[in-house]
Amino acid sequence: MKIQYIRFKIYLPVLFGIFSLFIMACSVSTSAFTGDSDPQLVGDALPFTIKLTEFLLDSSPKDRDLMLMNGSLLIMYSNAFVQGPAEMLPPEEWQARDESMMRAKQLYLRGNNILEKALDSKYKNFTKNMQDGDFSILKKCKKKDTGFLYWAVAGGLAAYSIDVLDFDLSAKLPGWGAMLQRAYEIDPDYSGTSLDELLFLYYASLPEIMGGDREKALSHFRRAQEKTGGNAAGAYVSYAQAICVPGQDYNTYKEYLEKAIAIDPDADISIRLVTVIAQRKAHWLLDNAWVYFSFLPIPDDY
Repeated sequence: MKIQYIRFKIYLPVLFGIFSLFIMACSVSTSAFTGDSDPQLVGDALPFTIKLTEFLLDSSPKDRDLMLMNGSLLIMYSNAFVQGPAEMLPPEEWQARDESMMRAKQLYLRGNNILEKALDSKYKNFTKNMQDGDFSILKKCKKKDTGFLYWAVAGGLAAYSIDVLDFDLSAKLPGWGAMLQRAYEIDPDYSGTSLDELLFLYYASLPEIMGGDREKALSHFRRAQEKTGGNAAGAYVSYAQAICVPGQDYNTYKEYLEKAIAIDPDADISIRLVTVIAQRKAHWLLDNAWVYFSFLPIPDDY
């Protein structure tokens, strides 16, 4: 019987266009990261940048800008350079895969914790109110809070997607959904299509009883495509995984992954790295489609 690796996943293609929160205080050019075409080079450089922000936070522990930088960097690094590569390991390396996935979860939670502390520092008992189901505190959030809301939720959802049996995290899902909705109300165009793509994944990946909504998911997917003129490679990859795999729609799966691959990375050099990473995942998903679609033949060399 074919081994199936289908499990509940919330991916973060949104990390693909948002390296804009890197440390300007260190005179590091954002384009040096996002405009690069070599993911490994960027992946090797990011740990130093993360540790540098932590060093600065030790000196200024209440600096909310540093907290946003450090938290978001942890989440971006975990998604692009820990979870992403782990998901593409061959089946026989399952132990290394599981170890990397657990490491990714811890990095996500580390980033999420920093960002929630930042929200608590501005709005007293913010995190407690969200956990208790009192979402009225979100009305106080302004446009400049969007990044904190977005990244806190991105990290939390990513950690949950790795370990859906973590009931402490599952209890936070309603609050995270409310935080995303508030972020979209106050700044729907935050970092381009980031919120649309994360809301797409939120609504598409969760079952209806836990807040999932297929129509809302598709609405945000369409908005993301409209904003980019159909050139968001990460959005196509997310659609293939979140919609086509559960629906066993291989034709659309193949079509959208090929659309992602067809995008010219140099068309928008500001997000060239984002596109390259998304296209690598698209190639892998096409080559390993048999894992997700039971009616496809198993490769002879498996």
